[in-house]
Amino acid sequence: MSDPAASVRGMGIELINPAGLLTPQGYTHVAVASGSRTIYVAGQVAQDADGNVVGAGDLAAQTAQAFRNVATALAGAGATFADVARTTFYVADWSPEKIGPLFEGFGRVAAELGIAQPGPTTLIGVAALAAPDLLIEVEVTAVVD
Repeated sequence: MSDPAASVRGMGIELINPAGLLTPQGYTHVAVASGSRTIYVAGQVAQDADGNVVGAGDLAAQTAQAFRNVATALAGAGATFADVARTTFYVADWSPEKIGPLFEGFGRVAAELGIAQPGPTTLIGVAALAAPDLLIEVEVTAVVD
């Protein structure tokens, strides 16, 4: 890929924002994966290892916990956030004012977990998640060599 706006993340992921698309804020339009193993992480929520909800009523705190859980799942498969090719957020009771706390929570945990530039990201508003106190679920797909 010869796009000058492209950046390489991890060993097998190249992030690209092709000319002709609106320049995204906080994510990348395209991830080109050339690794040999694909890892699919199920949606992670703001629960600790004992099943307790972390940050009840606080979207920023729940986002941070969900990403910590994603990090644990990735590590279990021998991957890191540098290997993530795609992220999907599911947010319960979606409304525009929730975008701020969502990105606040992501920003809070990004430095902690070594998340540099997010690749392709989709944000989906849903009516509810698996439990009434859960506000966000995060799933990722990673590719490693």
